Amino acid sequence: MNVRALCEGAIMVALAQVLGYLKLYELPFGGAVTLSMVPMFFFAIRWGLSYGLTAGLAFGILQLVFDGAFAYTWQAMILDYIVAHTLLGLTGLFRRVKYGIFYGAVLGAAARYFAHVLSGVYVWAEYMPEEFLGLDMVSPWIYSLLYNGIYMSVNLVICLLVFGVLYRPLHRYITAEDILDT
Repeated sequence: MNVRALCEGAIMVALAQVLGYLKLYELPFGGAVTLSMVPMFFFAIRWGLSYGLTAGLAFGILQLVFDGAFAYTWQAMILDYIVAHTLLGLTGLFRRVKYGIFYGAVLGAAARYFAHVLSGVYVWAEYMPEEFLGLDMVSPWIYSLLYNGIYMSVNLVICLLVFGVLYRPLHRYITAEDILDT
C-alpha cells in the first residue's frame, strides 16, 4: 500500500503542478484561478491526513521552486507556499466520510486561504493600495481577506463543481473503496 500511495501521490502532485500552470485568471500580486487543488483533494481524501499533508508539502515546495516569483521574503515562502499548500492535506480528515470530499475541500481551501491571509497581513501589507474594489483600504486584514478571497473562493467553487460532476462516476475511487478491496 505504501508503494501505491507513493505512486499515486507523485502522479497527483505532478498533475497539480501542471494544472497550476494553466491559469484561468491571475491576480497582479500573486494568486490565480487554477484546477491545481483538485488532484490534491482527491489524493488526500483517498489516503488520509498524513499522506495528504505530505503530498501538500511536496506540492508547496514545487510551487515555490517553479512559481515562487511572488515570494520576496522567507515569511512569504513559508506561508504562501509551504504552509498554504500543505494545509490542503487537511482534506484527509474526512476520509471515509460520506461526501467527505466536499467537506474536506472546504476545510482544505479555508485553511489555505487563512495562510494566505496571514501572509497578506504580515508580509504584503506594505503593498496595500489606498483603494481596492472601490473600497478605501485602511486595514491590511480587510485588504488581505478581500484579495485572497477573490481567487480562493473561485478555486473552491470550481473544485466543488468538479467533484459534483465526478462524484457518482468516480465514487469508488474518491471513497477509496478500490483500495479497501485489494
